[in-house]
Amino acid sequence: MTKIVVAITGSIAAYKAAHLVRLLRKAECEVRVVMTKGAKAFIAPMTLQALSGHPVVDDILDPAHEMGMGHIELSRWADQIIIAPCSANMLAKLAHGLADDLVSAMCLASPKPIHIAPSMNRLMWSHPMTVNNVQTLTDSGRYVMIAPESGEQACGEVGEGRMAEPEHIAARLMADRNFEDLPLQGKKVVITGGPTREAIDPVRYISNHSSGKMATALADAFHSAGADVTLVLGPCEAKPNTAVTIVPVESAQEMLAAVESVITEAAIFVGAAAVADYRVETIATHKMKKTAGEESITLTLVKNPDILATVAMRQDKPFVIGFAAETDHVIDYAKGKLAAKGLDMICANDVSNGQVFGQDENHIVIIDTNHTEYELKTDTKQNQAKEIVRLAIKKLAMQK
Repeated sequence: MTKIVVAITGSIAAYKAAHLVRLLRKAECEVRVVMTKGAKAFIAPMTLQALSGHPVVDDILDPAHEMGMGHIELSRWADQIIIAPCSANMLAKLAHGLADDLVSAMCLASPKPIHIAPSMNRLMWSHPMTVNNVQTLTDSGRYVMIAPESGEQACGEVGEGRMAEPEHIAARLMADRNFEDLPLQGKKVVITGGPTREAIDPVRYISNHSSGKMATALADAFHSAGADVTLVLGPCEAKPNTAVTIVPVESAQEMLAAVESVITEAAIFVGAAAVADYRVETIATHKMKKTAGEESITLTLVKNPDILATVAMRQDKPFVIGFAAETDHVIDYAKGKLAAKGLDMICANDVSNGQVFGQDENHIVIIDTNHTEYELKTDTKQNQAKEIVRLAIKKLAMQK
């Protein structure tokens, strides 16, 4: 049974911590709750005690608790520690090594990576000092950021800074539980995700229904395994829950250029993007107008670069994983793509009848160079991503 400490700091999002504790208990984790004094202004310790099944600890100077050096004991007891919500104040404390309350002291005494789910006003989140503190914590290798989300905030403003939803945090913790030994520590992974947009004129473009959810789930899973992840991401709403490097792009040509700029020394490349096969040969410089009496127009399309094949042909070729989104003869087409492009592994999706694109679940068949098939039955994309990472780690080890 995984043992998790949920640390709560002074933020309006503290009420969400109750749901997080419930989710972790449902996942058969043993949970203990630690609170700062500020957190108690937003949610009662009794609520967390009832949900966790353990007394809540909130005072570093509590004689009964500290007789056993409570902050040390908690840091050693826990398999994982999550601070949710983590205020701007706590971020600053941790970044500067302060230990003046139970939460910060426990974190300083912990030998394990600590997950942080920040929560604050959008201006506080974007403030240069907060940005520096987040970077300091991430660079230390001891803290794992579960990025805040964008939306309406308690103050009435709209922007980035809302704590990630408890479901996302719980899923992230469960994903990290599976990679505690960080098998990809020191390895570089590059992933493409989302759609591309191929301009017709300054207003219109050709694109597809890719949501980017599979790619962001893969980014989180590879990051959980210890990898240094760069995600080259087309225009989409999906964002990783972890502090991976995101390179935003629009077109297929931009995506290829971005990949080539970061691919050197990569151990693994995952082509999860739905790259447009064609682009308009000549992009109109002004918005195209309808012409009276003209019932149709003709656009000349030319092939886009094949990013997967380009990476697979490199002299310093990484382990290359492709995706095949097909509507019929899914396995046959995937095997053909695997061979034609020189891939090491391919993940086949049946996207007929509106499946997969934009959905939270997926059904995948993974095929390797021996044409061995590994079926991943319908499950969340987060869980599918973990299985893909496990298999990639195994295959990568076999190549040595």
